Amino acid sequence: MNYELTDEQQAIQETFRKFAREKLKPQAAAIDEKGEFPREAFREAARLGFFGMRYPEEAGGVGADVVSYCLAAEELAYGSLSVAAACAMQSLMGTYFLHRFATDAQRAELFVPALAGEKVGTICITEPDAGTDLKGIATAAVRDGDRFVLNGSKTWITQAPVADFFTVFARLDGALNIFLVKSDDAGLVVGRNIKKMGVWASVTSEVTFEDCAIPTDRLLGEEGKGESYLREILNEIRVMTGALAVGQARAALEDSLEYAHQRKQFGKPIAAFQAIKLKFAEMDTNLEAARRLVHYAAWRSDQGLPNTKEAAMAKLFASEAALDVCDQAARVLASYGYAMEYPIQRYLRDIRFTLIGGGTSEILKLIIAKERGA
Repeated sequence: MNYELTDEQQAIQETFRKFAREKLKPQAAAIDEKGEFPREAFREAARLGFFGMRYPEEAGGVGADVVSYCLAAEELAYGSLSVAAACAMQSLMGTYFLHRFATDAQRAELFVPALAGEKVGTICITEPDAGTDLKGIATAAVRDGDRFVLNGSKTWITQAPVADFFTVFARLDGALNIFLVKSDDAGLVVGRNIKKMGVWASVTSEVTFEDCAIPTDRLLGEEGKGESYLREILNEIRVMTGALAVGQARAALEDSLEYAHQRKQFGKPIAAFQAIKLKFAEMDTNLEAARRLVHYAAWRSDQGLPNTKEAAMAKLFASEAALDVCDQAARVLASYGYAMEYPIQRYLRDIRFTLIGGGTSEILKLIIAKERGA
């Protein structure tokens, strides 16, 4: 296998690396502390083409491969995981089903502006009693003449407070389907904001549908195929989440290494001590292994090869390794790793986000075992 990036992939990586280093990372603390949707950074990511990376040029996208998408996602997470989380939602989960199934009018109204960062999209799957268990989804739609009427509750909906449109998983005659709901539809209620440990600028809320009536052309795709449609992008969600974990961990490693060269004890930088060197050797090895797993799973997607197991492995290892890297980085800083004035505490808080999105580690292990035949 050729591990070298193509010229195009390198160009994409450099574009987003420059943006992350020069614009995102310097303002990441301020974005986090403000705790509001990072609209300016969001629109800048749109201008760089991130939201259209996974869509063909004829649809207004960039037509990039999955490896390139992961390279860009890593850089965004390096700069700010809050911003990266918002951008990841927009670039894949929030817009994918519009691209696949929307009418021309719906694409013109919502999808095209979403790629430009002018409208915000999100996906509504999780419910108070249903997460990984899709069969537990209770939100329901019923036919009422030339419309559907939705009732139910969703939770942990990223970007709900600022979303212009929602792709909603709900049951119709018992089967799972996907519906398009717009923010101004009567009966859509965006509830309380959920205060989280980390990714504070990735705003998250509860959403309720109270006799929410929508036209019948808002059913996305064929009736009864919602679960199979979701499985189309699950692997890519997992690979992308692994890339986000790698980016955040890289920031933690680099920041702690810089600190170790500056901090002096017993007359020399702490980076000179063997105990500290061993930490960096372990962090760097885990980070590189995680990146290789992510890129391999992404490459398999680009080749059209089965990658359910590889995507699960990539997300599992990358998120767990990133958590360990952030923890070890905090240990390098010792007391200052616990201080709010240093970004390490934010990395420690934010990185746990990657343990959840795309499936918990426990679920991923079960998938890997099943794929292995265990």
